[in-house]
Amino acid sequence: MSNNTENTKTIRWGILGCGDVTEVKSGPAYQKTAGFKIDAVMRRDADKAADYAKRHHISKYYSDADELINDPEIDAIYIATPPDTHHYYGLKVASAGKICCIEKPLAPSYKESLEIYEAFKAATIPLFTAYYRRTLPRFEQIKTWLDDNKIGEVRSIRWNLTKPASEQDLSGEYNWRTDTKVASGGYFDDLASHGLDLFTHLLGNIQEVSGFSLNQQGLYPAKDAITACWLHGSGITGNGNWNFGSNNREDIVEIAGSKGKITFSIFENDPIVLYNEDGETELFIEHPENVQLHHVERIREHLLGNSTHPSNGLTALHTSWVMDKILENL
Repeated sequence: MSNNTENTKTIRWGILGCGDVTEVKSGPAYQKTAGFKIDAVMRRDADKAADYAKRHHISKYYSDADELINDPEIDAIYIATPPDTHHYYGLKVASAGKICCIEKPLAPSYKESLEIYEAFKAATIPLFTAYYRRTLPRFEQIKTWLDDNKIGEVRSIRWNLTKPASEQDLSGEYNWRTDTKVASGGYFDDLASHGLDLFTHLLGNIQEVSGFSLNQQGLYPAKDAITACWLHGSGITGNGNWNFGSNNREDIVEIAGSKGKITFSIFENDPIVLYNEDGETELFIEHPENVQLHHVERIREHLLGNSTHPSNGLTALHTSWVMDKILENL
């Protein structure tokens, strides 16, 4: 998409799934991006689909996914459904020959992720994945520090993410995030994928990885305690601990180098901090109101041929491989 006609064309998007993530994080980002327009949405509950379309000033709504996917007036599809349907819908979108962005993770397993990736590759259609932290200015600043050798040669990275069980967990109320049919790793699938994907963006792909996981609390079927160690291709070591039944709430990443370190949080609204021979540098960089805005704008730039989007089918496939290795599914 690099000639003048295509550069001025408005790309008409359809959204499959109108859940919470699309209300503020992503949906408005597509509407605010120049050259993009959301023309249709789909939700199985027609009343909820109609309500979403009305509130977000979207002209069409469907309760049937096939009708949206095959709508000739829709150029691209954003799949924002729970992960267990990503494979099913992803293959349909690839077959329809339409540009696609899929919410993370690409799929619940490496096998399904690979099938999605191969379908879009065979059809030579762009596939993006909503690992939007790769494009957030806060984390791009960390990448700049690393690229500028602010901490010397990078030696290791570690991440500790712990949180207490939620009221929903304790009540036994259904939650797709802890349903093994949707996410075998429970909250690990939903949360750890963001950080692990970001680490490969910052430090390069992971070459070796192992882990073990179990359910300590017995509150739901999925795993709630996971630990892992890995090796980036560049020789940087990594380790992670994720526990979703801890008394302590913590989200801290440390990248250690030969001349300093960087600390930051994946999810908390904390400053990023650089420690080196020049002292301590603390920066607080706000996320945009619609947190996927930079991610979506970069999709547009990619489609125009102006740059390469950092979160695509191949990068997401690698993250799926890492996740499955940690959960001992491979």
